[in-house]
Amino acid sequence: MPQFTHGEVEIAYLDEGEGEPIVLVHGFASNKEVNWIYPAWISTLTRAGRRVIALDNRGHGASTKLYDPAAYHSSLMAGDVRALLDHLDIARADVMGYSLGSRITAILAVEHPQRVRAAILGGIGIRLVDGPGLSAQAIAAALEAPTRAGVTDPRGYTFRSFAEQTRSDLRALAACIRGSRQTLARDELAGLTVPLLVAAGSNDDIAGSPVELAALVPGAQALVVPGRDHMLAVGDRVFKTGVVEFLARRP
Repeated sequence: MPQFTHGEVEIAYLDEGEGEPIVLVHGFASNKEVNWIYPAWISTLTRAGRRVIALDNRGHGASTKLYDPAAYHSSLMAGDVRALLDHLDIARADVMGYSLGSRITAILAVEHPQRVRAAILGGIGIRLVDGPGLSAQAIAAALEAPTRAGVTDPRGYTFRSFAEQTRSDLRALAACIRGSRQTLARDELAGLTVPLLVAAGSNDDIAGSPVELAALVPGAQALVVPGRDHMLAVGDRVFKTGVVEFLARRP
């Protein structure tokens, strides 16, 4: 598995296919395999003629684990994506995120717009502005509990179970959720000029409305994945079709 070093952090990534590059940024407690390989995103995009690059975010997968919440500020995580583009000598790429990965993608587009040809924000909506639909403290407490059986918060239990399934470093994830919950201001989004697609499930109460978020960005498109919640929308055929069509249309 290829890796590169950005400051004190080693970032693991994959690089498959040929064509115009798209970088995929996974969600919290996930990794490049769970978020992008298993739901067939890599195969879908390579079949569409794209070069697909996906990284393990710091604290996740095969990348370096850190235990200071300050090390997970979303701008630092967006900087990892920019550093990956530098490492691969890619001047600009399309970038797609999911959940936390969408927060990272949006901040990358705001802070380094010259590196982003188009952005796809999956699993996120108006809560990118209004604040996360999760209690960081509740999730962190669930991750730090001695055993999963001792977790009483229902959503915390869900994330603890998912983190154990992905064989994640629970302490690193607790630091991550405490440090990575930054929002964007409405005027920052209004200034975005990159083509933008915002997508989330119709039952995703974690993300909030993708329609409301897209309305804040001139020219942005919204996609509602019917009948899907936060966990199930990521692999939905409607989402995949919408992304492939958006990438084919974009300038």
